[in-house]
Amino acid sequence: MSRFNSIPFSAVIRWMLTPAVLLFPQAVHATAWNATAGAQSPGEGIQALAFLPNELWVHVFDTITWTFPTSEIHTVTFLKQDTTPQQVRPRRPGVGGGCPGTTPDDSNFDGSACVTSQDDELVNGGTYTVMFPKAGNFKLVCLVHNNMTGAVHVLAATEPLPFDQAFYDAQGHKEQTALLTDGAGLKGQGTTTAQQSSGDAVTVGTGEIVATGGGSDSVSVMRFLQDSTVVRANFAPSPWQRAALRVSSGSIPRPDWTGTIASGRDAVPGDFYHSGDFQLQVCSA
Repeated sequence: MSRFNSIPFSAVIRWMLTPAVLLFPQAVHATAWNATAGAQSPGEGIQALAFLPNELWVHVFDTITWTFPTSEIHTVTFLKQDTTPQQVRPRRPGVGGGCPGTTPDDSNFDGSACVTSQDDELVNGGTYTVMFPKAGNFKLVCLVHNNMTGAVHVLAATEPLPFDQAFYDAQGHKEQTALLTDGAGLKGQGTTTAQQSSGDAVTVGTGEIVATGGGSDSVSVMRFLQDSTVVRANFAPSPWQRAALRVSSGSIPRPDWTGTIASGRDAVPGDFYHSGDFQLQVCSA
């Protein structure tokens, strides 16, 4: 009679499961990260044009969700990278640019194809999420503001990350506070200079650009820097001034200035124009 060696049942089960382990590796546990695009002062007159923070380290298959908390428009855009020729920076999507156009929320970016959010619809709390399936160092840009850039470093899942979400939250808040504080100082300096100007000068806005290891940020004061001024009827406003000033009173129902203010045509002496706290009065030529 033949003799058979017995094989423990547990060994059989381990042998049966081994191919399954080889064929189906453990699931990737992706992390969802959060960041911000832009910040503003309570009156919206000072705008921090920055990704906050503007440099992040994540793992392959992680996602980053950017929130757009301001009324100022921005984009989250990753252009084609490591390609020859390099992709030319396009205009923003709202004026016919983009990748072209926009890519859906939760798009993947691996450097081979452009990914971009909308611009004029992602304001006051809108969000946009990107997933990163490939390791690499990727540049982040805003198609509205040339000096608003950042970087995302995507590491293999086995590599340790240098920072956690709490660090990025604190860093973003620190950068936001610094930019808005600088903006308030620039506004004060600009207001002092503007009040010392004479004639028909109207000072509109000021700002600065800040370079960091991850990219560049900027802050803009988007306000007239005088409380009031008086100009003559042949005063020719700049495009910025035309865009910001609105008719406050008077008989001319024009939404804004389209050319030189001429007595009897665009405005008459005594008309008042205003934008926020700024007031302009037109006197005789």
